[in-house]
Amino acid sequence: MQELFDSRRVHYFQQIVASGSVRAAAEQLGVEPSAVSRAVALLEKECGMSLLERRGRGVVPTDAGRLLATYARRQLDVQATFYAEVDNLRHASRGHVDMVLGEGMLDLFFEPLIADFVRGHPQVTLAVHVASTAGSVDLILEDRAHIGLVFQPPHDVRLRSHRSMPSAPIQAIVHRSHPLARIGRPLQLSDLLDYPGAAMMDSFGVRQHVQAAEVSEQVQLRNVVTTSSFKLLWQFAEAGLGYALTTASAPYTSRIGMPDVVALPMANPILNRGSTHVMTRAGRHLSPAVNALLAHLVEGLESRR
Repeated sequence: MQELFDSRRVHYFQQIVASGSVRAAAEQLGVEPSAVSRAVALLEKECGMSLLERRGRGVVPTDAGRLLATYARRQLDVQATFYAEVDNLRHASRGHVDMVLGEGMLDLFFEPLIADFVRGHPQVTLAVHVASTAGSVDLILEDRAHIGLVFQPPHDVRLRSHRSMPSAPIQAIVHRSHPLARIGRPLQLSDLLDYPGAAMMDSFGVRQHVQAAEVSEQVQLRNVVTTSSFKLLWQFAEAGLGYALTTASAPYTSRIGMPDVVALPMANPILNRGSTHVMTRAGRHLSPAVNALLAHLVEGLESRR
């Protein structure tokens, strides 16, 4: 028996079963009755059994015929499901996306940007990784993340930046009673030398930015705490333990819930020109669902410029 039946012959056979006679099937199909009869004869030869038997003025399927009709219906159902799934993918209504961003970006971008995408694509699953700049780049290059929102990424030909936007400046975060809060002008890094500081670990873009500013001013800050948590930097300042250098956007400061903490501007231009990029691995094939989120993020960043 053939592993696959000719689809045209099966279609003719189904029409006979539905209409009850060869002639009626031929009229529905717009072909000669002899063509329909030949198609059934070839199917019967492939099966090695009769598929139809006469009943009055028409025909009905034999047991083998009913099996073939059931098989054909199931094949059509599978085919319809396949095309429906492909259509879902084509229109990005289903799929999965892995994305990565920094902890500090969650408050900036989850609501409404990422949340709006989730609301608009309920059948797309989203895995959100939180990582440093270096960690984000590794996830993208290793194909463990389709899309990254990355602060000040390195120049790497393996990465593609689809859109960038200026990031909030890096500022000195202190308790309002701290002596630095009384200076009343943008701070030089040298103003911080007499006080203990808290900093992000070296794998974070914010820390790399601060290190570049230290080199430009030829100073070395005294950090008593290093961390991978932006929130801990704010808690360090709130406790009056010293200063922390980090980005301080308005949405983040309004949500952090620390009214006694203030953000002081820094004079060094390096600390005031960071940027956040929407990134993928260059040359990677992206599914419709990934492309839909990518377009959503690019448009969202563009509207914030």
